[in-house]
Amino acid sequence: MQRELEILYIDDEVNNLVSFKANFRYDYAIHTASNTSEAETILHAHPDIRIIFCDQRMPDEMGIDFLHRIKKDFPKPIRILLTAYANMETVIDAVNKGHIFRFVRKPWMNEEIVSAIEEANKFYVANSMLEVKNQELQKAYDELDKFAYSVSHDLRDPLTGVLSAVKLGLEFDSIDRIHELLSLMDSSLVSLDAYIDSLRDYYLLRRGELMLSTINFEELFGNIRQFYSRYTQNKDVAFEISVDQKEIFSGDKALVELILHNLLSNAFKYQRKGQENQYVKLSVSVSERKAKIMVSDNGIGISPEYVEDIFKLFFRASDQAKGMGFGLYNVQNALLKLQGKIEVQSQPNQGTTFTVVIPSK
Repeated sequence: MQRELEILYIDDEVNNLVSFKANFRYDYAIHTASNTSEAETILHAHPDIRIIFCDQRMPDEMGIDFLHRIKKDFPKPIRILLTAYANMETVIDAVNKGHIFRFVRKPWMNEEIVSAIEEANKFYVANSMLEVKNQELQKAYDELDKFAYSVSHDLRDPLTGVLSAVKLGLEFDSIDRIHELLSLMDSSLVSLDAYIDSLRDYYLLRRGELMLSTINFEELFGNIRQFYSRYTQNKDVAFEISVDQKEIFSGDKALVELILHNLLSNAFKYQRKGQENQYVKLSVSVSERKAKIMVSDNGIGISPEYVEDIFKLFFRASDQAKGMGFGLYNVQNALLKLQGKIEVQSQPNQGTTFTVVIPSK
């Protein structure tokens, strides 16, 4: 059964329409039209039609002319011409003008129709896959253009800062002035290090296969708590962690860590300055072969007009902290690989909550 395979059959002879539908209605979704005007209406109403059979000799319009005319509006369906009078001129016109995939002579045999459908469907699927690959390639080219610009800009800024500080330092004798320049250099190098981490994550996502292992969230979150202790000790941000895992969870640990670190890094960086009782909360609940992870804070929040854009490459919704615009883009791509999903709830000057759901593999 191939009910999902939709076919349009166009013929001005009613007996042929009835016969075609009677013979193939159990195997395919058949639409019939007795003229080209009716056929166009059906094509508009059923965009998933993959194959068009059209009689060459129609009273209102020749089959080749019709197929040529609709190609711009309906480029995807594979076109098959039905004719009892195929001379060389018709063949040439059909190929050059109508972009016909195949001829079928009338009166047709069931076996020939089935063969034509199978070949046309294979060609349709191949074309669809090629179109998807072309779209992916175009997206890769667009990202590469943005990436090249970002690399030249974001690498040059911290390097320029370091080089300028070095040149000035060579002219100073004062230890205090030199310490001041070293502090500037440290800031620039931290930015550069963060950029390199973002590049690493970006290319980690280009890895072909998932590296699956059992993930113990209690252990993973313990390591994360230790990593972010510098924020909790130096900036008075409370870091609350909750783990509810009563079943085994399997996933790509590197990608899960990438997601967590990017979300937590933002939660700590975008706190409200001078705000009392600052917090970042991280929780996970594992059940029914899914991990539900929540990262929330009471920081600066995200303006409603930016919520739809935060997962775009190089997008930054705030200048409060230095960033490259890779983080949430990498998070979204990691979740695509893991077949997970993410939701965000945020209010300016109140905070943000990210909810991530990842299926166990």
